[in-house]
Amino acid sequence: MVFIVNLTKPVILASGSPRRKELLALAGFNFTVRPAKGEEVTTKTLPCDIVCELAHQKAFEIAKAQKAPCYVIGADTIVAFENRILGKPKDSADAVRMVSMLQGSTHQVYTGVTLIREKSFYEETNVHVCQMTKDEIASYVATGEPLDKAGAYGIQGTFSIYVSGIEGDYFNVVGLPISRLYHEFAAFQNAAHK
Repeated sequence: MVFIVNLTKPVILASGSPRRKELLALAGFNFTVRPAKGEEVTTKTLPCDIVCELAHQKAFEIAKAQKAPCYVIGADTIVAFENRILGKPKDSADAVRMVSMLQGSTHQVYTGVTLIREKSFYEETNVHVCQMTKDEIASYVATGEPLDKAGAYGIQGTFSIYVSGIEGDYFNVVGLPISRLYHEFAAFQNAAHK
């Protein structure tokens, strides 16, 4: 794939997320991966502010270690239900609790993105989840899929059969609002050529 934005500096993804790597590659980005390793600490309370703060921390950690000019992409995704943040479940019982909470309702997924030396933004997507029986929840959790995912599910996996719809960017729920990211890079390049 040919990336139509001609970037003059290397791009570094400050995340080890396989989903973010896949999305950047599919969009034609040429990049390297250097996951941030620092502890995630937030001083914010609103989900949209938290993801922006954490994305900035990740991007800044990697950017300050670079000797040459580059673009660093930091990203953080959280799932929120009734303004409560649902992180990765501690175990299967915690995954059952989370999926039970989400079934039959709508929740929000926020992804904050920071482009170091450029800008920060976030995207919000509403995710509508079908009613689920206790057996369906238990069967889903038994797959092991929810144990390493915020909110105890991955929209691109088995859980997709329980998502009745979304309002917003699907790829935001996967972990990176790739269209918005692409257009932010395009805007940088257009501004640089004026």
